[in-house]
Amino acid sequence: MPQGANSQVQMKQLVIGAEGYEKTSPFLFLSEDWFAPPGGFETHPHRGIQTVTIVLEGTLEHKDHTGAHGILNAGDVQWMTAGQGVLHSEMPKGQVHTLQLWLNLPAKMKMIPARYQDQRLKDVPTNGEVRVYAGKSGNVEHGHGSDYPMWLLEIRGPAEQEMPASYRGFVYVLEGQIIMQLKGQPAVTLSAGQTFYEGPTDVHVVGRNASNTAPARFVVVLLKGKGAPILTPVNE
Repeated sequence: MPQGANSQVQMKQLVIGAEGYEKTSPFLFLSEDWFAPPGGFETHPHRGIQTVTIVLEGTLEHKDHTGAHGILNAGDVQWMTAGQGVLHSEMPKGQVHTLQLWLNLPAKMKMIPARYQDQRLKDVPTNGEVRVYAGKSGNVEHGHGSDYPMWLLEIRGPAEQEMPASYRGFVYVLEGQIIMQLKGQPAVTLSAGQTFYEGPTDVHVVGRNASNTAPARFVVVLLKGKGAPILTPVNE
């Protein structure tokens, strides 16, 4: 859902969030943002959630109230648990394009200490065109920086990826087109800007060229287990 420009961003695409968190929890919010100076996300609070930030293009500077400071470049990911609370800023160093996912934390985890884990592109294993930030693709596996058993893949097609039935989650297309093949159901074609959200089922994903011009580029986010929605209050 396009959100247009504001004082922080040049353009925002709300991918998940408009449905209400009761329908997608623990996924609360996924935003695709394009921004540059003087915009950005100046010091602001979070509590009781986890965020996962993927820098698709550009360079992003992060600071927080503890004095922590870091630079995220294209292909880097930050896993942040806000827990009992954090004040931080995310400011662009030039033109930046990001995806940011918010996850609700269960009540027992909402007051845990805040923590960060910056994951550098150079440390991310690949399976052909699949970057395995967390989870599995083919014979390539990588641990996660999440408080959930989680998969995070960025795929630049043509490529194929299995989504096991023991997981649930979503696929979001950044560029090109992909074909989703659900077990026992007709194939679904998704184009750039479209999302496929599904509970546990066997899914086969194929990235292909759109009109033989640009390769597909998409992200896969999965959580282990069928699970029930986390309906504890959301402290953002």
